[in-house]
Amino acid sequence: MNIQFNINYQTYYGQELVLSIITGRHNGVNETSQYRMHTLDGYHWSVEVRKDVKPGTQIDYFYSVLRGDNEERKEWSVMCHQLNFDAERGLNYCVYDHWSDIPEDAYLYSSAIADCVVGKKQEKVKLNNFNKSVTLKVRAPQLRADDQLYLIGAEPALGAWNEKKALKMTQHNINEWMVTIDGAKLASSHLEVKFFIKNKADNDAIVWEYSDNRVVELPPMDEGDVMVYELDEAFFPLPAVRIAGTLVPVFSLRSEYSFGIGDFGDLKKMIDWVSLTQQRALQILPINDTTITHTWTDSYPYSCISIFALHPQYVDLNALPALKDKEQRDKFEALRKELNALPQIDYERVNDAKTEYLRLLFEQEGQKVLTSDAFKAFFIETESWLVPYAQYCYMRDKNGTADFSRWSDHNQWDEAERKQLSSPKEKAYKEVAFFYYVQYILSSQLKAVHEYAQAHKVILKGDIPIGVNRYGCDVWAQPRYFNLNGQAGAPPDDFSVNGQNWGFPTYNWEEMISDGCKWWIRRFQNMSKYFDAYRIDHVLGFFRIWEIPISSVHGLLGQFAPSLGMSREEIEGYGLHWQEELFTEPFITDWILDRVFREHADEVRQKYVEHIWGDRYKMRPAFDTQRKVEKAFAGKTSDTDVWIRDGLYSLISDVLFVRDHKDPNRFHPRISVQFAFIYESLYDSDKAVFNRLYNDYYYRRNNQFWYQEAMKKLPKLVNATRMLVCAEDLGMVPDCVAWVMNELRILSLEIQSMPKDPHVRFGHLGQNPYRSVSTISTHDMATLRQWWDEDWARAQDYFNSMLHRGGPAPHPLPGWLARDIVSRHLTSPSMLCILGIQDWMSIDETLRLADPDAERINIPANPKHYWRYRMHVSIEELMKNKDFNGQVIDLINQAGR
Repeated sequence: MNIQFNINYQTYYGQELVLSIITGRHNGVNETSQYRMHTLDGYHWSVEVRKDVKPGTQIDYFYSVLRGDNEERKEWSVMCHQLNFDAERGLNYCVYDHWSDIPEDAYLYSSAIADCVVGKKQEKVKLNNFNKSVTLKVRAPQLRADDQLYLIGAEPALGAWNEKKALKMTQHNINEWMVTIDGAKLASSHLEVKFFIKNKADNDAIVWEYSDNRVVELPPMDEGDVMVYELDEAFFPLPAVRIAGTLVPVFSLRSEYSFGIGDFGDLKKMIDWVSLTQQRALQILPINDTTITHTWTDSYPYSCISIFALHPQYVDLNALPALKDKEQRDKFEALRKELNALPQIDYERVNDAKTEYLRLLFEQEGQKVLTSDAFKAFFIETESWLVPYAQYCYMRDKNGTADFSRWSDHNQWDEAERKQLSSPKEKAYKEVAFFYYVQYILSSQLKAVHEYAQAHKVILKGDIPIGVNRYGCDVWAQPRYFNLNGQAGAPPDDFSVNGQNWGFPTYNWEEMISDGCKWWIRRFQNMSKYFDAYRIDHVLGFFRIWEIPISSVHGLLGQFAPSLGMSREEIEGYGLHWQEELFTEPFITDWILDRVFREHADEVRQKYVEHIWGDRYKMRPAFDTQRKVEKAFAGKTSDTDVWIRDGLYSLISDVLFVRDHKDPNRFHPRISVQFAFIYESLYDSDKAVFNRLYNDYYYRRNNQFWYQEAMKKLPKLVNATRMLVCAEDLGMVPDCVAWVMNELRILSLEIQSMPKDPHVRFGHLGQNPYRSVSTISTHDMATLRQWWDEDWARAQDYFNSMLHRGGPAPHPLPGWLARDIVSRHLTSPSMLCILGIQDWMSIDETLRLADPDAERINIPANPKHYWRYRMHVSIEELMKNKDFNGQVIDLINQAGR
C-alpha cells in the first residue's frame, strides 16, 4: 500500500521535517521508523511510504524538525497522529495533517480528566468497502462521556444541513473523532462542513461548534484512493472542568481495621468518602520505601530509598490470606487494636509488626505466590529495578546499616549478579525473595486502588519527591546520576530562616541528559501505573537546585546549581571594590562575638576561634565547618550548648560571597546576607551597590539560562505519560518558571497566604489562573486553624481585607468562618481546589480535632520532625456523618465544581 503524508510547516534554511512511525515500545521508549520528507518551498512537506498494512489496523506517528542530525523540535508526543486503515478497497492513502503542539487544553487529554472524571471510551472503527473514501478527523476534547459528535454539511451525502441526517462520528482515539464518507456520492470537490454535539440523555438539545463553517477542497480521486484530512480542533461553548478534592497522606488514614497506620485498603475507603461527597480528586504524599534505619527517623516520606519500590508499611494485611497459626493470629489482632487506638502513629512498632507478619505470611504463602503466573509477569515487568532493590535491602539488613560504603562487600550494584538473583534455584534468589514478594503484594494492591478510583471517577494524585536518600538503592545502583559531594535543599523562606538542608545528593544532570533522562522517564511511567495525576515536588529543582556543601548543616552557604557565577571583574563593574578575603571568609570580630555569645564570648575566643589581627578572628581548624561543630556538640542539649553551637554555625556562614563549587574564580552573593554581620559592616553606599548586584543576580541574571536548563528535562518528563501534571512552585521563584510551566501546560500551586505577587500580602483568589491548584495549606504548612491563631495581626488583616468583615477577628477560628474561607477557595477559577482533610474538617466544630496543633503534618524547619499525624476519626465514622458530608456537598455544588 502507498501512503502519502502531507503537512504544512514553515521551516528555515538548514531545517527539514522527519516523519516517525511508531513500530513498538521498549523500556518505555517509542521505537520508530523515520522518513525524511521533501519540500519545494520550505512550507509544504510530503513523503511517500510503502507499507504492508491490513484493513482494520492502524499506525501512530509524529513529525519532528531536524537540523542535520540534531532534533530541534518535535510534536506533542502524548497524543500522536493516528491513521486507521478502514477502507477494504483502499490502495492509496493521502493524508493531510496539521502540526500538533501541546494545546492549551492539554489537561483534557490527560487520563485524570478523560479516563477518570469523564470516563470516555474509544470505539472500534468499522470497515467500509467504498471505491473512493474521504475521512475527516477532528479532536473534540470538551465532550462528556454521553456526548455524541456529528458532522453535517451542504452535500446531500453530508446531510444537506438537515440535523437529522447528519453523520455520526466515531471516537477512535482519545478525544479524536472520525467519519469516513463515500467519495463516489460527493457531488462536489468543495466540502463545506460543521460539527455539533448531541447528548444521549437529551437528544433534542444540540450544541454547535463555535466557529465558521469549515471548508475542505478535495483533489481528483481515482478508484482505491483514500483521502484523510485532519482538521483543526473543535471548540464548543461548554463550561470548563473544575474539580474539588482532598489531600491526606496514606499514613494518616484511620479505619476500624487499620494496623496503627493508614494502608492501601484504607485508601479505597477514602475514595468512597471522596466520591460520596461529590469530590473528584484524592491527593496523597509520596509512598515510596524510605527504610534506612528501621527507626522513626525513616518516617520522612520525601527521603525514598527507591523511586520504584513502595513502602511495606502500606500493605493491607486484611486483603491477604490469614495466618494459619491461631496463636499468632490472636497476637497480631491484639497488637493491631492497641496500635490502632493510638492518637498518633508509632512508626517503629507498626513497621516491626507488619514486617514480622509479612515474613510469617511469606513462609506460609510465598512459594505459591512466587510460582504464580501473575508474579512471573510482575517480575518480568519490574526486574530492572526490583532485583537491585531486593539485594540492597538484604545487604542493608545483613550489615545493620544503609551506608553501603561501610559494607564489607557489594559496595555498589554489580550487574553480573542479576542472573543469580533472578533464578529461583539459586541461593542468592532465596535470600532476597522476601523483598520480591512484598513488592508484588504492594504493587498489586495499589493497582487495585487505582482501578477502584477510576471506577468511582476519582482522580488519584501522587507525589514525586525531588530528591532521593544518599544512602538509598538508587544511589547504590546508579551512582553516575548523582553528585555526592553536595546536598540538596532550599534557600531561606517562610518555613526556615536558615534555609532547608534535605541531605539528598544533587543530580548529575549532564549524565542524565546524555541518555535522554531515561531514569526520570521510567520513574514517571512507573507512577502512571498507579496514578492519573501527580505533583512535582519542588519543580524549581528542574531549573536549578539549591546545592549546599557537604560540610554545611544549614542552607545559607548554598548556591544554585547550575547557575552563572560572577567574576571579580563583574562584581567590581557594579561599583563594589573586590576584597576576596573579607568577602569570602567568615567575618568574625570582637563586637560580633560579644553580641552573639554575650557572657560566653570569652569562652568562644579561647576555645573555638583564634585571633588574626586587630579585632579580627578566624575559626580554629577543629571547628571551621558546620559539620565539625555539629560533631563537637553531638549529644549536648543544654540551653548553653545549643546557644554556642548555633552561634558558631552563624559565624561560619557570615560571608558576603560564596565561592562557586566548580570554578574557584566565580562567586555567588550569599543568600539572605542582608541579615548577616558582614553586610551590617558595609558602608551604606556599598550596601546599595550590593543590593543592586544581589537583585540582578537572583532575579534576572540566570532567567534565560535556567529556562534553557528546564527545557532540556521537563518536556521529556511531562510527555512521558498521560497523567495530569501539577507542580509545587513555591519559594524563591524566578520569572522563567512561569514561562516553562505555561509552555508545558503544567498546573501551578496557588496559596492565598503565599502570593506569587510580592506587592500584596494575600493573593486574590479571583485572579488564580485556571490552570492551577488552589489550596489553603500544604503538608509543610500550618493548617487553616493554626495559621489563624499564629499571628493575630495577620489574621485581622485577612479578616478585614480579604473576607471584607468589620470588627475584631474571632479567635479561635469558628466553624462558620472556616466555612466561608473554604467556600471562597472553592469558587476560585482554579481547575483543581484540593484541601487538606484538616481544613475540610475545620468547618465543623463538632467534628474537628480539639487541639489544632495536633493536626500539623510537618515542620520543615525541623529536619528531625516525626511524621506521625493520623486522622482522629475513622473513615467509617466520616462516611456516617451526614451533617458534615452535607456541608461539603453543599459547598462544592454552590461553587459549581
